[in-house]
Amino acid sequence: MRPSPSSSSLSAAAAPGGGRVSAFTMRAVARMSRARWFIFLRRVYQYQNGPRSDLGSNPFNSPGWLALELGVIVAQMVLTTAVVATSPRERPAWPLRLWVAAYNVGNVLSLPLLYWRHRHSSSGGGGSDDLEMRGANDALRNRSFLMNKARAFLELFFAMWFVMGNVWVFDARLGSFHRAPRLYALCIALLAWNAVVYSLPFLLFLLLCCFVPMVGYALGYNMNSASVGRGASDEQLAALPRWRFKEQPDVPRDRDHDDQECCICLAQYREKEEVRQLPCTHMFHLKCVDRWLRIISSCPLCKQELK
Repeated sequence: MRPSPSSSSLSAAAAPGGGRVSAFTMRAVARMSRARWFIFLRRVYQYQNGPRSDLGSNPFNSPGWLALELGVIVAQMVLTTAVVATSPRERPAWPLRLWVAAYNVGNVLSLPLLYWRHRHSSSGGGGSDDLEMRGANDALRNRSFLMNKARAFLELFFAMWFVMGNVWVFDARLGSFHRAPRLYALCIALLAWNAVVYSLPFLLFLLLCCFVPMVGYALGYNMNSASVGRGASDEQLAALPRWRFKEQPDVPRDRDHDDQECCICLAQYREKEEVRQLPCTHMFHLKCVDRWLRIISSCPLCKQELK
């Protein structure tokens, strides 16, 4: 039976502080799992560990990521040019100007590859003649092979130049940092940035394979199953009625009756347990159905969507 509104409000007001903290943490985790950056990281992880059937499925060829890469490349070119131009009197022990110049050449060579990725990741094939379409696909495949080879060689150059830069910059035998402080600071910044880029797969593994499962196990919420538009919002959950269950002593408990058992956890309702009713009149434990609705906004029994 549903208690009076006054008792319902009193029971809601008497909720413990731990429950409020848990509800706040659950809302924060649910919002993070539906955020664009988290969905992008999941796409990157799935692409790195799944079949790479086509170029358009690569999340690194999305317009947002390509714009970010372009901004980073331009910023590096401007920064390196400005530092080298303002430090003509510095005399480093190792040829750091040569290292920076070659690094800038690599950035310049990355621009046509970036443009090629942008153009061919968003282009779609189409044509009325099968022979013409087959010839165009063959030409595109050949160009893709050449561009992928050029990209592989460029990445190999950056990797080798990264190792060479670490040898030249962190050689403690000469100790010439005071002779070229700006050039050394610039090289250290570039090496640190490349170290972060090279460690991105490992950081992604720690996030999605270690941190996310631990949070999901602690809160009972599968972050990898959430998606934009599928889970219910906080406003939708707040609009659903909730109360504390009250047993009727003169009514025998029947396990086949929906009003006596939560079909999510398969446990019978107990006295003063919080329950929630959906628009389809099906009732569940409050915590069970809230976790369900944050992933899929439909009834677990009849699949009726929330309005």
